[in-house]
Amino acid sequence: MSNPDPAWSLGAEDDFILEDDENFGVGDLEGIDLPPFDSGALEAAYESAPVSTLAEDDPFGLTAPAIIAAALPAAPRDEGRTTEQPVPRITIHAACDRHEISDIIAGISADRRMARAEITVESGGIDAAISRFAAQASPNLLIIDTQQQGAAMLHSLDRLAQVIEEGTKVVIIGAVNDISLFRELMARGVSEYIVPPLQPIDVIRAVCGLYVNPDKPFAGRVVGVIGARGGIGASTIAHNLAWSIAERQESSATLLDLDLSFGTAALDFNQDPAQSIADALMAPDRVDDVFLERVTTKQTQRLQMLTAPATLEREFEIDPQSYEIVIDRVRRTSPYVVLDLPHVWTSWVKQTLLSADDAIIVAGPDLASLRNTKNIIDLLKAMRPYDSPPSVVLSMVGVPKRPEIPFKDFAEALGCEPVASIPFDPQLFGMAANNGQMVGEVAALSKTALILDDLAASLTGRKPVEAKKTSFASKIPFLKR
Repeated sequence: MSNPDPAWSLGAEDDFILEDDENFGVGDLEGIDLPPFDSGALEAAYESAPVSTLAEDDPFGLTAPAIIAAALPAAPRDEGRTTEQPVPRITIHAACDRHEISDIIAGISADRRMARAEITVESGGIDAAISRFAAQASPNLLIIDTQQQGAAMLHSLDRLAQVIEEGTKVVIIGAVNDISLFRELMARGVSEYIVPPLQPIDVIRAVCGLYVNPDKPFAGRVVGVIGARGGIGASTIAHNLAWSIAERQESSATLLDLDLSFGTAALDFNQDPAQSIADALMAPDRVDDVFLERVTTKQTQRLQMLTAPATLEREFEIDPQSYEIVIDRVRRTSPYVVLDLPHVWTSWVKQTLLSADDAIIVAGPDLASLRNTKNIIDLLKAMRPYDSPPSVVLSMVGVPKRPEIPFKDFAEALGCEPVASIPFDPQLFGMAANNGQMVGEVAALSKTALILDDLAASLTGRKPVEAKKTSFASKIPFLKR
């Protein structure tokens, strides 16, 4: 079925000549953003991968072992700070010339950011897409992998434009880095043009970037904190981490206490709010900026929080989707959102942890923590293949007369090294809890406070702000009045 008025025009350009640009990649394009062309980091990743060296068989740097998801190294944490918003419920169809690209696109369907999308993949490139969409409705997003170049590519895309419905976005995975071709494609309405070598995360970022809400493009980074077992201090670390991000890293942060029945955020910060996060969860459709302003407790100029009701007056049976909606609304207003997750394993806890940009597991140096941490890590790695791996924080290390698993043995059994080890210090934590303060307020230069500041810095990508010596008056709240 042909469309006489194509949604995006690829006019006939018989005299178009594909030119090699010696200055390609040196400067910026005027008025438009550069596509994600080759980068040194990607080249280094491919050089270190076990790939074929037969250039004649693989002229574009594509070999299956290097790009299959299972063989890819986990993204380092520095790169993981980029926050991509999940795509909405859309249909994505990919028509690929190269089976390696087919493997990549088929693999990204498992990514948390693509969970709502319906993805189909077929071989045949542009010609296959023309045949398919001449007889059926177009998808929301069409990804074309082609080895065609120059005028031949443009003529094929011109034929494709005749059968694509208005509103369909088009991403092309091409074969060459050429500035002239890129300009021609952008002028004809193609949404994005990328070239190998590429990893699945490159495709994910390209797709997510096309569906950022222009009215609310900002989305903060979500940090989920969960304990490997009960009573290990996960809530205390979550609260101190949120405070450190706000006060030490000087970045606005919001703390969500999601343990509705036994949450301690209000106690730890010496607050008694009239409303709680339960009010938002029970009416998620009402949650907007005005509603959040009303139910949010402002602890400092940069730190705000939604505390739990922490009463047993009622049992909370809340739709799991409500958590997703509320967290999404909060992240639109705050650069960092720290989630204090309860030590339970339900569908909403699992989904919330999988959807977080960073996951922190708080464990103790004992067998129960080791087993549970290993299980959580294995699950997150399997279901978040293109995200930074979860971080492990050892807590309550060095309890007198208690047998403990040594740090080295714990790390070896876990398969990764914990990012922090917080010593058992009942006097420091007890004083902070009794005063309704954080460790950084009670003893800014203590070993524990500095460890928490370093952890916060690793999440924000900023250098830790130099802590000032705590005054005697600041340790006793009523003396500050």
